[in-house]
Amino acid sequence: MKSYSVFLPSYSIGEDVYKEIPKICEPYGKKAVVVGGKTAMEKSKEALLEGVKGSNIEIVDFVWFGGDSTYENVEMLKKNPTVANADMVFAVGGGRSVDTSKTMCDQTGQPIFVFPTIASNCAAVTSTTVIYDSNHVFKELYFPKKPATHCFINTKIIAESPSNFIWAGIGDALSKQYECTFSSRGDKLDHTNLLGVDISRRCVEPLLEYGKKAYEDAKHNRVSYELEQVILNIIITTGLVSVFVMNDYNSCLAHSVYYGCTTLENVEKNHLHGELVSYGVLVMLTCDKQFEERDRVYNFNKSIGLPTCLSDIEVSENDLDKVLDKAMQTQDIKHVPYEITKDMIYNAIMDLEKMNSTKQVEMI
Repeated sequence: MKSYSVFLPSYSIGEDVYKEIPKICEPYGKKAVVVGGKTAMEKSKEALLEGVKGSNIEIVDFVWFGGDSTYENVEMLKKNPTVANADMVFAVGGGRSVDTSKTMCDQTGQPIFVFPTIASNCAAVTSTTVIYDSNHVFKELYFPKKPATHCFINTKIIAESPSNFIWAGIGDALSKQYECTFSSRGDKLDHTNLLGVDISRRCVEPLLEYGKKAYEDAKHNRVSYELEQVILNIIITTGLVSVFVMNDYNSCLAHSVYYGCTTLENVEKNHLHGELVSYGVLVMLTCDKQFEERDRVYNFNKSIGLPTCLSDIEVSENDLDKVLDKAMQTQDIKHVPYEITKDMIYNAIMDLEKMNSTKQVEMI
């Protein structure tokens, strides 16, 4: 049989986790450059500098990643002498920022350490990156050879970030179990994929149990047990699934709906990735006739304000042709237990619209 390698992510978590930087990073060199979003670097700068204080590691500069996860920004960073000459890269921020550094380091061979400042997705530990075009529309997936060398999850910094990021992160993490189990349905799974699919089955329940309290704590910038459990679910549990399973199982219709929505400028500008994905979960569960699960997620979404209908994400019925044309072009719905058609997705969306109308009437 053909040989293969699996590189697993490692992580540290806590309110003072940056104190672990020297012990973990010193074997990789002395010069580190921080690459990230402007706000993320501002929020983490003091803690990062304090974390390396008195060690053999020097942070030589803080460099903006360019604003979006594009090949153009990857090339821009590669041409920056400070970045090119650093022994290691500290990637700071959210998904698009981290994905830019992950893509670059895969090409340059530099060790990369990730410091998520928000918990909105699992980009910090996956060996996949999402690439967008210059218009901020999804372009393609890029596959680094392995995940980041280590991930430092500072719960204090994440708790102090805008709470809508953890809110959207919950929405994104909800998708992993449903998409992974759906796209792998009926397949004979080898050891690695079986592990990933089984881990995916642990994604939803902690979110439904702890999600509302975690979101409330995030609103008040409180680190709590519930918040930590949700952060670990968003970043680590879903991330491990992504590392273990083949890409065909990694995402499905919920993400196709998201990518379709990125074709609408107002939606891409005003709504977060996980927010849109959480709506896509409802569409997928409706399409697959998993009505009991759909209703559970619907009620949970309602309880924390995640979207349940088109108006929640500023999409009109007239927009659906454009959205669904893009959704059908993605690779996410190629490996599925049965053919998914544009009409099936449209009908599921319309069923959700009827469900929302019925619920509103019941509340009157």
